[in-house]
Amino acid sequence: MAACSATPSANAAEKEMRVICNNWSGFAPVFVASDLGYFKKLGLKVDVKFDDAQSDAMAAITAGDVEVDMRTIDDYQRRPRTASTPGVIIGTIDESTGGDGVVAEGSVKTVADLKGKTVAIENDIPAYLLLELELKKAGMSYNDLNIKQTSGSDALSVFADPHVSAIGTFQPFMNKAVELQKKRGAHIIVSSAAYPGTIVDVMIVNQKKLQADPVAYRDFLIGIYKAVAYYQQNPTNFIHLAAPHFGLSDKDFKDSIDGSLAYTNLAEVKKYLGETQNPGPAYQIFDSLMQLNVENKAADSLLSAQKSIDTSVVNNISDSDLH
Repeated sequence: MAACSATPSANAAEKEMRVICNNWSGFAPVFVASDLGYFKKLGLKVDVKFDDAQSDAMAAITAGDVEVDMRTIDDYQRRPRTASTPGVIIGTIDESTGGDGVVAEGSVKTVADLKGKTVAIENDIPAYLLLELELKKAGMSYNDLNIKQTSGSDALSVFADPHVSAIGTFQPFMNKAVELQKKRGAHIIVSSAAYPGTIVDVMIVNQKKLQADPVAYRDFLIGIYKAVAYYQQNPTNFIHLAAPHFGLSDKDFKDSIDGSLAYTNLAEVKKYLGETQNPGPAYQIFDSLMQLNVENKAADSLLSAQKSIDTSVVNNISDSDLH
């Protein structure tokens, strides 16, 4: 598991916030908030570890080894999570608007052309859900494919194998796959652009830790949304700060987010989540994805949106807190 420190060593008075997520450009506000000193001013020391496996993140949240897990709503719901597994959603950080999807070789024109062919994909990334939705439209299922379990970040190298007809991944690996496999006619056959509002990255925390120190999590969200506001005001500077954390040039990082994702600001998050007594769209989306996950045996338990989403933290932040 590759470690990436989001901030220099801090003094003992700072509260530690350990974050786990995959190598996805949508999580850049965490790094930029640290680089700009937002977390430090709020008394936080934030460290980030990249790890694609949902099971690792769930175990870390449960054991108290990590304070924040970042992943999609759909991924949050999947096994081995049950109703008793620690972890509630307290905010969103980005929405995928084309940054997740499936890249296929030139002979594959539609999802139907994948029948009997090998697809390298991990079952706990957004691309899996997107392909699942497309297969359903075509009257097919994963049983019609030869699935090679491969993490989203490793799919790029696996795609070099001519026996692999398609890969499920995310940016920046989608663009790289198309570029590196031009000779094979590599192209995107489905992306999150076709399913607006479905692939949304959320921040997940252990309820007991949240109850013990709600201020720390409020401060963490303030740092995140200050960084999102900074992006909206200074996109060029934001990109310059973010790119090195993902091993990309400024241009490549910009390419990985343009048309691929939208960082969610404070106002958008509040509207999306709503309040406990007046739920926002997130609740309906959560329930729809939950039904699909159970139907396709990707989840064992029917989770409740009401019990899985905690709006108290984000609704305790005002615009003035971001200045």
